[in-house]
Amino acid sequence: MKLVLMKFDGSSYGDWKRSMLISLAAKNKIGFVDGTVTKPNSTDPNYRAWDRCSNMLISWILGVLDQDISRSVLYFNTARDIWLNFEERFGQASGTLLYALHQALHDIRQGHDNISGYYTKMKMLWDQLDSVDTMPMCKCTNCTCEITAKMMKLQQDRRLVEFLMKVNDGFQVIRGSILVMNPLPSISHAYRLLIQEENHKKLYQTSPVSDDAVALAVNRRFGQDRFKQSRNISFPDSRNNRADSRNNRANFYCDHCKMQGHTIQRCYKLNGYPQTYKSDKRVATIAQNGEDDVDKKMDSSNIFTTAQYQQLLQLIGKDKSDDIGGHCNK
Repeated sequence: MKLVLMKFDGSSYGDWKRSMLISLAAKNKIGFVDGTVTKPNSTDPNYRAWDRCSNMLISWILGVLDQDISRSVLYFNTARDIWLNFEERFGQASGTLLYALHQALHDIRQGHDNISGYYTKMKMLWDQLDSVDTMPMCKCTNCTCEITAKMMKLQQDRRLVEFLMKVNDGFQVIRGSILVMNPLPSISHAYRLLIQEENHKKLYQTSPVSDDAVALAVNRRFGQDRFKQSRNISFPDSRNNRADSRNNRANFYCDHCKMQGHTIQRCYKLNGYPQTYKSDKRVATIAQNGEDDVDKKMDSSNIFTTAQYQQLLQLIGKDKSDDIGGHCNK
C-alpha cells in the first residue's frame, strides 16, 4: 500500500515528510513514528499486535522510497528507527539548501506565467523555506509581548513586497495601489486584487500595431490599386473599416487624461510614449492622403530609404502612364 504518490529520492524531504505525516495521522498510526507509542516488552500481551503494526508501517515506508534509499534502511527493526534516521540524514537544515532556496526566490520572475502560476511557484519556495528554517515561537506563560505575531507580520510584509517586485510591468498601477495601503494587506488579499486586474485587462486587451504592420498595410493598398486598374476588379473600400475602427475606439474612455479612444492601461501620458509613435503617425498620414500626396510626404519623412522612394515613384509613374496610354488607344 502506498501512503503518498511521490517516491522519496533524497530531495524535497520537507514535502515528503509532510505528506507522510498527513497519511499516517489519517490512519491513526503516527504514534509509531513520533515515539508516543512505545515498544512493549516481549512478555506483554499486546506485543504481537504492536509488532504487526510496526512491520506494516515499515512496509508502507519502504514502498514510497527510492530503491537505493530503501536498501539503506531495510534492516531497521522499527518504523521509529527509520524515521529518526531520515531526520538525521535529510531533516537538518544546511547552508547549501538555504542558499539554493534563496537563490531560487531571487531568480524567479512572472515572465509568461499568469498570476496564479507565478504565485504557486513563489508559495512552494516559501513553504520549503519554512520547513528548513522555522521561525522561533514564544513559549512564555500568559505572554503579552505578542512577539510571535509581530514576527509573522514582518515576514508577511517582506514576502508581499518580494512578490510584487517580480510581477510584470503591466501591473504597476495596481501594484502602486497595494503598496500605499496602511497597513499592508496580506499576500492572499494582494493576490485577489492582481487576479481581478488580470481578468480586467483580458477584457480590454488589444494587439499593438507595429511599424512593420503599418508599412505592410500601405504597400498592400498600393498593390491593390495597381491590380484593380490592370484587371478592372473592385476591392472593398477600407474606409468603412477605418470608420468602424474609429467607432470602436470611441467606446473606450481614459480616466487619467479624460479622453476617449483608449483605456488607462494603454494611456501614453501615464505609461510613456513608444519610440515608434511619431513614425506610426507619419505612415498613417501617407496611407490616408492617397497617392497624390506621396511625393510631398516622402520629402519630409524618413520612413523609407532612398532606393525605396525611387521604386515607389517609378511604380506610381508607371500606373499614370498606363492610364494615359489606355485613354489614347480608346
